[in-house]
Amino acid sequence: MDVATLQAQQTLTIKQRFTFMVNRYEVRTTSDQLVAFAEQKRMAFKEQVTLYADDAKKHVFAGFKARKVLDLGGAYDVTDAAGAPIGLFRKDFAASLLRSTWHVEDGAGTTTGQERSFPIALLRRFTDISFLPYHFDFVRNGQTIFSVEKKWGIRDKYVVTINDPHIDRRLVVSMAVALDALQGR
Repeated sequence: MDVATLQAQQTLTIKQRFTFMVNRYEVRTTSDQLVAFAEQKRMAFKEQVTLYADDAKKHVFAGFKARKVLDLGGAYDVTDAAGAPIGLFRKDFAASLLRSTWHVEDGAGTTTGQERSFPIALLRRFTDISFLPYHFDFVRNGQTIFSVEKKWGIRDKYVVTINDPHIDRRLVVSMAVALDALQGR
């Protein structure tokens, strides 16, 4: 899928494939067209996820990489297929102690995403229940730019709703995949 067609998408679905040593994700449109295929090696020292335009991994779609090996409020640079910067996201460590909070930065400014439900955020922190749904709203200047909703189930499935026609979908997809791949760290 070309970038212009992707930019027109307002809803995407992300499903995690179950594998032993690698997190794998499929990103699809509402018409079930594959947008991206992502892989993340578990227990890597420096987090890096490459998103491919196909599951054969022949064409890079985008990617994100941690700036440092270990950083509690670490920043992740998001790049396009050629390695040019698209934006970045970072976890707000202090705010995330009670409710996970992320900041997404691009040319338009900073968008802040936080778990919508405080009770579910607390329950997720103090239990080992990994299948609980959660909902992140990413807001800039009082407007919801995009949201990521984890659905009920044993296998991870997310619905991404994008309200801002200008935000780069590759940045949104990277942040949504990161919510699953990095949340438990």
